[in-house]
Amino acid sequence: MSTTTPAHHAPAAPTAQAGLDPRGPQFTAAVTAVVLLAVLVLPTTAATVLVAVQAALFALGAARGVQHTPTAYVFRRLVRPRLSASDELEDPRPPRFAQAVGLAFALTALVGFLAGTPVVGLVATGFALVAALLNALFRFCLGCELYLLLQRATHRTA
Repeated sequence: MSTTTPAHHAPAAPTAQAGLDPRGPQFTAAVTAVVLLAVLVLPTTAATVLVAVQAALFALGAARGVQHTPTAYVFRRLVRPRLSASDELEDPRPPRFAQAVGLAFALTALVGFLAGTPVVGLVATGFALVAALLNALFRFCLGCELYLLLQRATHRTA
């Protein structure tokens, strides 16, 4: 999950080396949306396994950064070589935070499915799906925006 974050909104401008091509997290969000959509339509047992896999992917993105996920590897190897160079790079911290937010929803869904309350699992999956679709279709990352709001709220100067 990612959004383009202009330097005046980000806490610190990313360097070219540390910056992300914003289309990578957008590709990851598209793949995530497909996985989460499958969770919503599969039987509970299969949905539980798939949401556990998605939780592991979110955990990897939250721990190491979205640029170190399997979908980022696929983007770098198969998709990006077919695209023109990106005009902009984004700070990797907001997408990493967004992965942690996705992880929270995926874990909530997993607990719901495992506890025998599939409605909890489906609702949590639905929220994560909406966020993934916003990013995949419009490059609007709710988790990234939350990160920026938290940064502004905690770094105010008097």
